[in-house]
Amino acid sequence: MMNFDLQKRWCFYFKQIADIPRGSGNEKEASDYIVQFAKEHGLKYKQDSEWNVIVDKQATPGYEEAEPIILQAHLDVVCEKNQDVGHDFTKDPLDLYVDNGWLKARGTTLGADDGYGVSYMLAILEDDSLQHPALSCIFTTMEEIGLLGAMALKKEDLHGNRMINLDGGGEVETTVSSAGGACVKATCHFEKQANDTKAYALHIRGLQGGHSGESIHEERGNANILAARILKEFKNSGIDLTISSFRGGLKYNAIPREADVVFVSDASFTDILKQVKNSEKRIQKELEFSDKGFYAEVEETDAEWKIDKKASDAFIQYLYLIPDGFRHRSLPLGITSASLNAGVVETKDNCFILTDMIRSALSSDTDLLIDQMKTLGRILHIEAECTDRFMGWAYKADSSFRKVLMDVCMNHGIQLEEKATHGGLECGVFSGLNPDLDIITYGPVAYGCHTPEERLNLESFDKCYKILCEVLSASH
Repeated sequence: MMNFDLQKRWCFYFKQIADIPRGSGNEKEASDYIVQFAKEHGLKYKQDSEWNVIVDKQATPGYEEAEPIILQAHLDVVCEKNQDVGHDFTKDPLDLYVDNGWLKARGTTLGADDGYGVSYMLAILEDDSLQHPALSCIFTTMEEIGLLGAMALKKEDLHGNRMINLDGGGEVETTVSSAGGACVKATCHFEKQANDTKAYALHIRGLQGGHSGESIHEERGNANILAARILKEFKNSGIDLTISSFRGGLKYNAIPREADVVFVSDASFTDILKQVKNSEKRIQKELEFSDKGFYAEVEETDAEWKIDKKASDAFIQYLYLIPDGFRHRSLPLGITSASLNAGVVETKDNCFILTDMIRSALSSDTDLLIDQMKTLGRILHIEAECTDRFMGWAYKADSSFRKVLMDVCMNHGIQLEEKATHGGLECGVFSGLNPDLDIITYGPVAYGCHTPEERLNLESFDKCYKILCEVLSASH
């Protein structure tokens, strides 16, 4: 059985960074760790205001004339956990354990996305026995919330024309293009009113969630959208209600697994429960093959206040009507080409805030979906604005660097497959900075990223590190 052997330096560094809280926007401690590492190993480094770190290492003898290679991974992780887990992502180390050859974290995301890339780079920078061209290792921040760290870099930060992105792969695959997209924030302002009506809490549970790029085509349930649907079906059945609070999802690039809504209504608990179960039954049938664990619960609760009726109705209608989930498929590539994810709903001060992520291979599709959300917002007096936008990475058929990777993999009995992804990769940002950059991607087998089911295959983790080192030595 494969173990998580800390004598292996890539495993050691994975554990080191797993002990450092590094949710998106909270990467300073991890960034400082990389800087300290560079100082201890006598390596040239640069740390910027976004906490990106670039660490350079000279070529080994015989590789001085070879084109330098950029290695790149992101420091941040998606902070998802099960609701009954008390983990604090701002201060607690991840609780790692091995289960039948897979590395996991108890009740939380593992941070393999992109912890394995970070640990690979640190192990390579440390190992003076390896043969390689000049290396430039870029550790970026805030990738999971819009590629923000990468977008703060300049063309002069790219010290070479060949890059290995270590954020994906799956051992037998290499990604050759990725989607662009945008984030849209919709804000519904309301006035608070004292409540003297019965209050109820609706809970959406049992959904799988998942990465909003990699899993969106599987048409899993979106907790925020389903909560709004159930509320709308209350009204369709003649039960009037007004929202008091709405909370659902944790990250806009993760399909929301859970949502909680407090609402007030004159209806009896018996009528409320009956309608919830009617909606639950219909939705369970619809999700029978895509998200069969779905269920909805309702309970009596207390609410000191409610919001004005007009805003409540508008926000329910907005969530009920906005486009969401899988939208289009690329016929030649066979992958999703456009999608939306109503990822996070919050109640803050005197407003509801929805953060939605749009992904698309075509800028025109992104423009269309943004405009649809804005247009519906204007009709319902909800402010919708595009807050971030990121570029896609176009496929290049002629890649000499990809040929090196394929040859090394072939020596290990791997027929490497090229794939496009509907996920957003920093490769799009880097290719925008330098269109001549020859980019390849590689990494070990890992599943369930952006969910507490995330797991890293330890055998693949070891094997892919060896392959990566051989790619460097083969890149004269």
